[in-house]
Amino acid sequence: MFSTALQDLFGGRAAEAVLLHAFHYGETYGRVVSRDFEVSLESVQRQLDRFERAGAFISKRQGRTLVYSWNPKSRISSRLRDLVAVVHEGLSPRSKESLFSERRHPRRKDKPVIRAVEIQKPEMLQRKAEVSPPNGAT
Repeated sequence: MFSTALQDLFGGRAAEAVLLHAFHYGETYGRVVSRDFEVSLESVQRQLDRFERAGAFISKRQGRTLVYSWNPKSRISSRLRDLVAVVHEGLSPRSKESLFSERRHPRRKDKPVIRAVEIQKPEMLQRKAEVSPPNGAT
């Protein structure tokens, strides 16, 4: 895996994982952070509890799961979120894709699906057409 300044500042991978995950998704819970960042569940839960005691996070119960989110009333939470934003913006697109690849919310019913081919630049598509033989030709 990789390391960011958050790991150095807060003294461990669990803190880094919790902060990045909460920043990216807005809310988080222990098991998903543990799975996505490959950090032990116990250390993630301990870190979530520390951030809640410090006032940076608040928690709510959804069924049997404690879901944590940024505390909107805390000044320290907004400053911490700004710090995490700097680190998050500095991550390479490949790192973001590998860390945050799973969808957390269902797709809007009428939203069109954009495939990778549609996203490619037109000149790349034109080059592919020139290189590949027409259908049926060998």
